[in-house]
Amino acid sequence: MDNVMLNKIAARRSIRKYRDEKVPAELVKELLKAAMSAPSACNQQPWHFVVIEDKEVLAALSEIHGGYTAMKNSPLVILVCGNPEAATLKQYWEHDCAAATENIFLAAQAIELGAIWMGVTQAADRDMEIIRSALNIPQEIIPFSFVAAGYPAEFKEPANRFDEAKVHYNSRW
Repeated sequence: MDNVMLNKIAARRSIRKYRDEKVPAELVKELLKAAMSAPSACNQQPWHFVVIEDKEVLAALSEIHGGYTAMKNSPLVILVCGNPEAATLKQYWEHDCAAATENIFLAAQAIELGAIWMGVTQAADRDMEIIRSALNIPQEIIPFSFVAAGYPAEFKEPANRFDEAKVHYNSRW
């Protein structure tokens, strides 16, 4: 099938190396618009986003949680956060933030940026406090994921990950 969107999705790979080139503000805004276009339970939109471009902050954050090496050399990182208390259905905030994160990821691919998703919610308490302190995040807001993005300094061939054995038809396992 020749579909631009499906081809972009299929070609998407995690990019860990970026050119030393700032991502223009209008492209950052497009990534954020894409994030906020994600579906959310009962349209609660419990997300918040922290745009990080400061090299010193990125270097400090890259050392936590076992080392986010892609973050250190990235010109842009977006931290996706959630506020479960602001949502009627509190148990779905992580799903909502995952959808927003994926939209950032796909939007980056669409505008020729590379990106990588780095999880945060399972970070050790010490690491979570480093994130909160470095970015002045209120206590009711929970960091969910980092997305590092920038102009790729590496190319990866598309990977065919479709596995028919993991698909179960006719309403049965």
